Amino acid sequence: MKPLMNATALATILAGAASAQDLTVAAGNMSNYLDPGRDHSNVGSQFYYNSFDPLIHKDYSQTEQEFLPGLATEWKLISPTTMELKLREGVKFHNGDTMTADDVVFSLNRMFQATFPPYQVRMRDRLANFDGAEKVDDLTVRIHTKREEPLWETLLNLQQTFILPEAYVKSLTGDPDTLEHDDFEAFSMAPVGTGPYFVAEFVPGQRLVWERHDDFWGEAAPLEKVTVVHVPETASRLTALRTGEAQIATNIAPDQLSLIEADASLKAEGMLTPLFHVNIFNVNHPNLQDPRIRRAMTLAIDRDLLNEALWLGMAHVPSSHTMEEFGDLYMPELETFRFDPEEARRLLDEAGYDGFEITYDLHSPSYYTNDALAAQAIMEMWAAVGINGRIQAQPAWTGNSPDMMVRTWSNPMYFADPFGSFGVMWAPNGPSESEGRFNTDEAYAEAWERFRFGTTTDGRREAYAELMARFEENPPMLPLYRPYEAWAMTADVNWAPQAGHIPYVLDFRAGSISFATN
Repeated sequence: MKPLMNATALATILAGAASAQDLTVAAGNMSNYLDPGRDHSNVGSQFYYNSFDPLIHKDYSQTEQEFLPGLATEWKLISPTTMELKLREGVKFHNGDTMTADDVVFSLNRMFQATFPPYQVRMRDRLANFDGAEKVDDLTVRIHTKREEPLWETLLNLQQTFILPEAYVKSLTGDPDTLEHDDFEAFSMAPVGTGPYFVAEFVPGQRLVWERHDDFWGEAAPLEKVTVVHVPETASRLTALRTGEAQIATNIAPDQLSLIEADASLKAEGMLTPLFHVNIFNVNHPNLQDPRIRRAMTLAIDRDLLNEALWLGMAHVPSSHTMEEFGDLYMPELETFRFDPEEARRLLDEAGYDGFEITYDLHSPSYYTNDALAAQAIMEMWAAVGINGRIQAQPAWTGNSPDMMVRTWSNPMYFADPFGSFGVMWAPNGPSESEGRFNTDEAYAEAWERFRFGTTTDGRREAYAELMARFEENPPMLPLYRPYEAWAMTADVNWAPQAGHIPYVLDFRAGSISFATN
């Protein structure tokens, strides 16, 4: 791929020209709502960083956690379970309101003490240790946890803890002095934050327009306007680049990269995406309650072959639910998942599998890059060991349906810790268990507690290995691979995904995008 021009050369070329630049993005998917608190989807995650800020920022150019001042300028623990934060003065929301401690307490407690059902899910799966936030004065807040928190800064950097304007949210429906659930629903159609761009237009599922927020507290946004348009087909996204209708296109699979590199007007930037494409199994479906059948389903899938065929070998096939970004908690020595068709046949025979049909739900239109091709290949691999599978195209999420047997999903890395990927999805009472397709027991919960709140790396590693051993014996899921995905762009655009972001973030803040001329 063509290298980015260095910063000095870019500064020399039309210095300041990017400030007047408009940008159009042809996106493979578009959200139906915009609310950073309730959303944790791959599609939604693209759209929040430009419009909202956390209390604690970080250096997003690297995977290592280097925390920086955000809407809070300083923070310190005043007890093992209490953090005090000093707020930045003079921060303006997009609607002109000045941020105070009241807005921060409101934003945090809507998540920490959630009553709105979509927030309750996020509260349980990643914020359950937080008790609440309180105001000390207009520029000081304190945050309390139930027990000592090993990941303070990490969790206060999450999308779910971005800050909203209290009075604006309450004014959206009904009594402006009373918070109602409908206020949050209305906010998701007309969001307001503190970030360098405000949402000027939002058509759910179709179009999003950002414009520069001139009162942003930090370095000014480099773009006047960004338009993101839903263009489902890859070929149409690339055509939009070639015709000048768009300057960036998302979700480009490896098999398109040679075409892009052969076109002098285009280039691509890609990365090994920090998430796993996974198959999830409904362990409570009557036909899948026997773990031997689910183990056979995992053992029958040649994930290395899927990587070679679909990703040209550029994806990564994990031995366990682990990523290098986990640092000291990266555990590739675990062999939780493997390919062994002979063992799959033996387990099916032992379980008395009689050839009943196993349905495989696939989101339609395609949600994950290459997911339809992967499903077709998996059907053939299952058939080779005697499993009778059938693909079902589904227009909506079926992971909470008792009739769901198998479906595609993903486990993103929301932050660089096993809790930030595996943990968010498979915590006791988290999304998988709360939707009825996964069960935990006392032994699981005990290992989970040692993993989540352990004070030593060795102790956390030991507990995580125990959890992975349970997944090997009684699998509720299979990580297929960590995909390599790319963004195509016109040759004059210098932009690349940053390693420290959660997957797919479209970061157009200062320093993240620039332009060259011929």
